[in-house]
Amino acid sequence: MGIRRLNHAVLYVRDVDRSVAFYTDVLGFTVVHRRPAAAFLRAAESDNDHDLGLFGVRGGGVKQGSGVGLYHLAWSVSTLPELAIFADRLAEVGALVGSSDHAVSKSLYGKDPDGIEFEISWFVPRDRITDEMAANPTIARLDIPAEIARWGEDLVGAP
Repeated sequence: MGIRRLNHAVLYVRDVDRSVAFYTDVLGFTVVHRRPAAAFLRAAESDNDHDLGLFGVRGGGVKQGSGVGLYHLAWSVSTLPELAIFADRLAEVGALVGSSDHAVSKSLYGKDPDGIEFEISWFVPRDRITDEMAANPTIARLDIPAEIARWGEDLVGAP
């Protein structure tokens, strides 16, 4: 059991539109989800849901008044039981700060000893994502045992 790879990074930015223009025009990213104060972009050669999240720090930003810079890194694991083990480990040391069910992914949020936030996720395999799941990126309460019952213990998530 272990971390598979870095899945995405999230940055706090001063101007989401300006940053979207930079990452799309200069680096070739495409916008896959857009909200008034946030954007989620995919790199040209990537098959991730998104590689970069951009959250505005002003004008409705997720954490008003926060400085620009790194918000969090996200790593992925292969199976839901691995995600459950990390949930237990993080909770045991007081480092688990939240969890979310994003329909296409199941995520834990933690903080390291210096308070740097990170995410550990399991991603629904692409061939199992329904049109409804893809069209409605929701955020709901994560119930890992229910997800294991739904998807199974051995299903390897999307990379």
